[in-house]
Amino acid sequence: MCGITGWVDYRTDLTAERDIVLAMTRTLAARGPDGEGLWTDRHAALGHRRLAVIDLDGGTQPMPVVADGHTVAVATYNGEIYNHRELRTELELAGHAFHTRSDTEVLLRAYLEWGAGFVSRLNGMYAIAIWDLRTEVLLLVRDRMGVKPLYYTALADGVLFGSEPKAILAHREFSAAVGPDGLADLLTNLRSPGQSPLRGLREVRPGHLVRVSRSGCTEHRYWSLDAHDHPDDLGTTVRTVRSLLTDIVGRQVMADVSLCTLLSGGLDSSALTALAARTLDTPVRSFALDVTAPAGFTPDPVRSSADAPIAALMAAHLGARHSTIEVGADQLAAQEVFDAVLRARDLPAWGDLDSSLYLLLDRVRQDATVALSGEAADELFGGYRWFHNREAVAADTFPWFARLRGWTPASGGTVLDPTFMRRVVLPHISQRYEEALAEVPRLPSDSPGERRMREVSYLFLSRMLPEMLDRKDRISMAVGLEVRVPFCDHRLVDYVFNAPWGLKAHDGREKSLLRSAVADLLPEVVAQRVKVPYPATQDPGYEHAIRRRFAAIIADRDAPVRPMLDLAAARDALARPVGQTSMQHERLELERIVTMNDWLRRYRPEMT
Repeated sequence: MCGITGWVDYRTDLTAERDIVLAMTRTLAARGPDGEGLWTDRHAALGHRRLAVIDLDGGTQPMPVVADGHTVAVATYNGEIYNHRELRTELELAGHAFHTRSDTEVLLRAYLEWGAGFVSRLNGMYAIAIWDLRTEVLLLVRDRMGVKPLYYTALADGVLFGSEPKAILAHREFSAAVGPDGLADLLTNLRSPGQSPLRGLREVRPGHLVRVSRSGCTEHRYWSLDAHDHPDDLGTTVRTVRSLLTDIVGRQVMADVSLCTLLSGGLDSSALTALAARTLDTPVRSFALDVTAPAGFTPDPVRSSADAPIAALMAAHLGARHSTIEVGADQLAAQEVFDAVLRARDLPAWGDLDSSLYLLLDRVRQDATVALSGEAADELFGGYRWFHNREAVAADTFPWFARLRGWTPASGGTVLDPTFMRRVVLPHISQRYEEALAEVPRLPSDSPGERRMREVSYLFLSRMLPEMLDRKDRISMAVGLEVRVPFCDHRLVDYVFNAPWGLKAHDGREKSLLRSAVADLLPEVVAQRVKVPYPATQDPGYEHAIRRRFAAIIADRDAPVRPMLDLAAARDALARPVGQTSMQHERLELERIVTMNDWLRRYRPEMT
């Protein structure tokens, strides 16, 4: 895993611009603590920061490839190609000779052999930039599910790109600007694929490549989530899911460095840890998070059980080398942790959910370089409670925003200014929903109920999952940890997406299909555990800290987020007893306002 960046300019000699490309590259130093590389030519400059995972001695980047004695292409690449060994064999049979064991050389030679069509042969998570010296064309490629980030902005005569916005913001020709839609993006975490909150800054869409030439930038789709018939019965479907997961985990535990799993004691992470334990020659290493509170864990309507004890039970069942990382309110609310998360994400944070993840992964990095994590299982197999809530499913909006349908200023429930809500936030949600709904692949044979569940599944996979993946990538890479996400394998996603809802929820519970596929690997208490969301602190000390920061914003007439607030509603929220809003949306909103204010102060975007 690495950080990549670059600049293409057809009217500038970039060999004289090494300093600025080096500055762009060094903004990504945390993503690649093991090495730095820079390659420049007259019209292209590529930068790379390396986290060495495969072929520690031979995978230096940017990497050139030579044909007939001349350099013909250069790549800078972030990610992992899980089928690089099979591709290498195929390319060797075609006459290619390799000089390293790295997957970077495999993708370069695959490009030479198959052109841009090489991307359809890849299995992995990746953000790739290839400069072809023969044609002076740049290709930017992103993996099918968008696991690895890749941003770009078109210039008059070229393009800037980078793994994170901070790399592009380091260039003199791009500055931060945000409009009403961008502010709504930041507050709701809702973005259309390809867009970012910053004006003029785009993401390469998942499953797409961008071709940059003297004629400009053009985008091409090489993969999408499609609808097709699912002929398999329940038994066949269960066996196929198990077979796919076994193959996926077998591929993703390959590394030349230490590897672990992030084990919560839930169905997803327990299944991955069990499958990894079956594949590895040594006991699997696992880590769990325990968010502590003075009174201990108290069950509530959202979280019925604590993760740490069940994770420890699962680890003991497997004979894993397991550690529990404890974090408390003082750590979660620390300004330096909030600042570290903000620097990592280039976005307002999720409060203690992001702080605890940063603290966990920072500790994991002391013992491991690669971790397996369970992102995408809930979106794919129907794990979230909204999948099973009739009102949320039936709402003419994203299920997780169902509570806002019919909102009026009299409804309350938010500290945002009513005019801002009515003119910016709610129309933004509606627009994004209509855009997403228009993309959904459908089958004419679907019943109305099946049609809606296909829509709901697509909404989660295309609009919620990208935020989850971005969060995990950016926070993990901030500490130099590569996180792999087996449930994002496109073969599994395509297969399960097209399984009828009746198979996914065949026993009336969340993630029924996944449970049936892996139950034999798990202790009964783990297999039957009800879905529990990511841990949030129950320590009132944390809410006190957030309220103090929120109160300071209200009192500060120069606070950049203040014009977006309903000050009367904000004061009412502060007047309610501490703990009354814990585990509810209001505390999450206060956290979001606090971190939004931090973001506006740090990035100082022009408001357009």
